Amino acid sequence: MTVRPQKSGKAFSFSKENEKKAKEFISHYPKSKQASAVIALFELAQRQSGGWLPEEAIVYVAQYLDMPLIRATEVATFYTMFNLKPVGEHFIQVCTTTPCWLRGTDAIMTTCQKELGIGAGQTTKDKKFTVVEVECLGACVNAPVVQINDDFYEDLDAKSFEELLLALKAGKPIKPGSALARQCSAPVGFSPQANTVKVAVKKAEATKKPDSPKAAAPKAQTTPRPKAKLAPKASTGATKLNGKSAPRTGQKKNKDV
Repeated sequence: MTVRPQKSGKAFSFSKENEKKAKEFISHYPKSKQASAVIALFELAQRQSGGWLPEEAIVYVAQYLDMPLIRATEVATFYTMFNLKPVGEHFIQVCTTTPCWLRGTDAIMTTCQKELGIGAGQTTKDKKFTVVEVECLGACVNAPVVQINDDFYEDLDAKSFEELLLALKAGKPIKPGSALARQCSAPVGFSPQANTVKVAVKKAEATKKPDSPKAAAPKAQTTPRPKAKLAPKASTGATKLNGKSAPRTGQKKNKDV
């Protein structure tokens, strides 16, 4: 079911900084195709509005790009990246697609309920947190994954996610990435620095000279074998004349011929 964009009750217009960015985005398209920049401008408007896209911003962008309001509304309501109602300061998107679910998404949602007192699609009373369920965030190998605002938090479990929430509630910074200190999508425990050291040691060992090298034994001298002389071909005593064998001078003709 399509959600109707909510109104903020305030007039909307781009800030000077976002106005400059909007013109830059539009300049990438031909003059007759400026509406192609609608998604980029919606993204600017959503960030300026505190993480959501009010109806006033949709109307403003449609007029800004000289495009029908219905077309702009279709875009805003189609893409789930646009929030059509207010969200909390910390917008928590929990991936519930199969890989993350198999790796413990249920525990993540239970932790949200325990620490924040809210479930999927809800916002805390202090407007600090909003929790939503989303489809694949594209980091399946490091499941379960949660996106908080613009950053990914991976390899989570109930305990590590609880620590994130407690830090946010206390106003402390949190570090994005793997809770297991995984290097990108490398195997858990893999250290690129340690691996580099191992490779360097192996190379050093391969090129290291022995402490007391043995003198190389002289090569045995070999006398080359003399080339065998080929015996001369026996003469047949005949030559060819017009393609036929003819007796040499002094030889008798075969009487049988």
